[in-house]
Amino acid sequence: MVQYADLPDILFVQEDASAIIQNVITVYEGLTDRTLQPADPVRLFLSSLATIIVQQRILINQTAKGNKLRFASGIVLDHEAAAFGLERLEASAAITTLQFTLSISLASATSIPIGTRVGAQGGDGSIYFITTEYLEIPAGVTTGTMTAKCSVVGAAGNGFLPGQVNVLMDPLPFVQFVTNLTESSGGAAEESDEAFRDRIRTAPESYSTAGPEGAYEFWAKSTSPAIIDVVAYSPTEGEVTIVPLVVGGELPSTDVLEAVTETLENRGIRPLTDHVTVIAPSAVLYNTTITYYISRSRAAESAVIQVAVTEALSAYQLWQKSKLGRDINPSELIARVMAAGASRVVVTAPVYTALTQTQIAQNGTTTATYGGLVDD
Repeated sequence: MVQYADLPDILFVQEDASAIIQNVITVYEGLTDRTLQPADPVRLFLSSLATIIVQQRILINQTAKGNKLRFASGIVLDHEAAAFGLERLEASAAITTLQFTLSISLASATSIPIGTRVGAQGGDGSIYFITTEYLEIPAGVTTGTMTAKCSVVGAAGNGFLPGQVNVLMDPLPFVQFVTNLTESSGGAAEESDEAFRDRIRTAPESYSTAGPEGAYEFWAKSTSPAIIDVVAYSPTEGEVTIVPLVVGGELPSTDVLEAVTETLENRGIRPLTDHVTVIAPSAVLYNTTITYYISRSRAAESAVIQVAVTEALSAYQLWQKSKLGRDINPSELIARVMAAGASRVVVTAPVYTALTQTQIAQNGTTTATYGGLVDD
């Protein structure tokens, strides 16, 4: 598939200000058979009109380019997607698996209704999890598990560790306690323009019923806006492995993997003969250790540059883990730190490491040492 980076920029009309102004003046001089001096009031008036023409041409270019998928954004992108029968994914709520435990085993089944609320320990009740299905604990059994989603959409519900969601807000008979078995994850904001644009580009892959790689990746990404990258491959005949990556470069939880599995179980998506397995990427840990120096000529900016270097380090680590199979590349780290204002950078770690398509880089310890001022 052709990549946008390989295409030249597109310009529908010329918007060079100097060329437009010169053209207006030349036309006027040709029609009136007179030469306009730099301070001539007519020339100044024509220059002001030419400025308006320049602005209009810029708007023409922006509007025309906005009708191309590469440059479309916002509601224009939504209209582009409509041609493929797609809609932007709405913000999703975090999910987790809850376990309900009874005080005693009963002779009859115990019902846990849909909509039962369970809050986080020490929370103020503003964020809680709601059961999404009916659970029935059979007679003679004291525990049952089910999926619950956060009361608010977005990333606010992510990151509650096992055991932290344990406050039963809707008391139920014989339920002694409840707790989450998995870390809550999968909450994300509304699908971004960049992610939506990428999904629109791959939409034609979904038309095939033969189970191509692109189709599996398209449908896996359609599960949730929290999924930012997917790799699909076939290790053996009839076997398909799906590897999703969650926003922020985080490894997907069991709940997210199960959600993707459920999406791909649809018979209109998965060929009858395919056995699909959804797994998390393999994490490759790396540490970051650098020493950087600042030019003596920029001594007055030293404090600002040090803050910028810290931000550049964080941005590099996010970039490194935001795509499956992205090689661990210290050259990218050096480039970002230099762009932040450092004049020299010595990288002890990481070293260049090639990753496979199902691996993801994960940052470990970070040590950034300011080496002081140096001469240019």
